[in-house]
Amino acid sequence: MGSGVIYREITAKSALTRVQGMPFAWSLNPYVGCERGCRYCYARDYHARRGRDTGAGFDREIDVKVNFPELLAGELRRLRKRETVALGTATDPYQQCEGRYRITRRTLEALVASALPIVIITKGSMVVRDIDLLVRLDVTVCMSIGTVSTELARTSEPHASPPQARLEAVRRLVSAGIDAGVLAAPILPGLSDSEASLDAVAAAAAKAGATFLSTRPLKLDPGVKPHYFAFLAERFPSLLASAEARFADRANPEHAYVDALEARARRVRSRYRFVERPFRRPPAPAEPSQLRLSI
Repeated sequence: MGSGVIYREITAKSALTRVQGMPFAWSLNPYVGCERGCRYCYARDYHARRGRDTGAGFDREIDVKVNFPELLAGELRRLRKRETVALGTATDPYQQCEGRYRITRRTLEALVASALPIVIITKGSMVVRDIDLLVRLDVTVCMSIGTVSTELARTSEPHASPPQARLEAVRRLVSAGIDAGVLAAPILPGLSDSEASLDAVAAAAAKAGATFLSTRPLKLDPGVKPHYFAFLAERFPSLLASAEARFADRANPEHAYVDALEARARRVRSRYRFVERPFRRPPAPAEPSQLRLSI
């Protein structure tokens, strides 16, 4: 686990969080805070809304929801609709401490019995540990890889798995028959938004067998801006003034920039073959012997 990180074992009150306006209905986050230390992470703003420190308090003080899988199992039994659940929207479910606590693995074990569609978002190559469970789920794994530059990744997301390790994880997942692709996000203006940079990500994703490639522009909410601007000031000072101007009174970049970025991404994507997997319903869990005898 991360050096100098404080882990607090807490008891959560709920597991499923209802989500509005997203392509999934529920989110699951087994941890609060994230050891990855990504300088641009949008989830820092969630800490700000709770009155918590968005810097070291976010990436060096991790709350571990020790009762999360048991809570989820109970909540899943009460669900009436087959709605998509996203795992890892505000924290990486495969951050370093997952190796010790295994909350995400136990969460997947609870989900196997539910047959709900699952989306997993991660920067962690540890996801391959759970292939034995993932093959039993209707799951899409979105591996977040915004750049294949080892240096840019090291400085902007210092405690994430290296890009090549994430690509190897995609390859292993796809080889196991799991729907796994690359989410190139966020794309950093002046650093990873050139067509050459996007093409490098696309080429690497295609080589790994990724079933899809999607992109997202940088979003800087108030709780995130100071940390991203400090990163630029330290590593790329020539980009600081333009970033401050671009995000001065907004969280999202201007429409013209987003349109141009999407056009570049479409051109890049068209050069490679990404074959999305058809819907695959995993085998239904076997009925317990007692239930079969009672029928």
